Amino acid sequence: MTKRTAAKYKIDRRMGENIWGRAKSPVNRREYGPGQHGQRRKGKLSDFGIQLRAKQKLKGYYGDLTEKQFKRIYAEAARVKGDTGEQLIGLLERRLDAVVYRAKFVPTIFAARQFVNHGHVTVNGKRVNIASYRVKEGDVVAVRDRSKQLAIVLESVGLAERDVPDYLEVDHSKMTATFVRTPSLGDVPFPVQMEPNLVVEYYAKN
Repeated sequence: MTKRTAAKYKIDRRMGENIWGRAKSPVNRREYGPGQHGQRRKGKLSDFGIQLRAKQKLKGYYGDLTEKQFKRIYAEAARVKGDTGEQLIGLLERRLDAVVYRAKFVPTIFAARQFVNHGHVTVNGKRVNIASYRVKEGDVVAVRDRSKQLAIVLESVGLAERDVPDYLEVDHSKMTATFVRTPSLGDVPFPVQMEPNLVVEYYAKN
């Protein structure tokens, strides 16, 4: 887990957006940034600033990945034929912690990383405890039998604030999720606008 897990709502406030769409987000009450000078930070952003913000928002959304992790995923996306921004989203959505989060097995992406790391998840019947594990189309992700009654799982399944996307087939009675296909940007239910094209521009220039 990253050291920023406990301060995840600082990311919301720094971006000025409720990037996970959660009812508890402080942005719902105050839109200015964190810290004593937060209310004075609303200057006009340069092109570089806009691109950097887009990168930080996308990186933050997936559990505040380290720059090294995120840049490695971007580099892989850039090597694949096709739209680099779309490839980037596809690779991020294929992370095991992202699938666990999308399937509503846990309430947050940060909880998903911890849930996977603690050995509560299997892929095609084998336990996998690496959050960055890359799921393939047709893979079945499941919550282990001994973990199905955990309070965090029971709470998450009942959350009304987000739906399971159609590139996953989820059976909450069995706590399984089949990764049907790799999504494009338009398929992913981001609560706020994500702009992977600006992320591509950022890395192309820096």
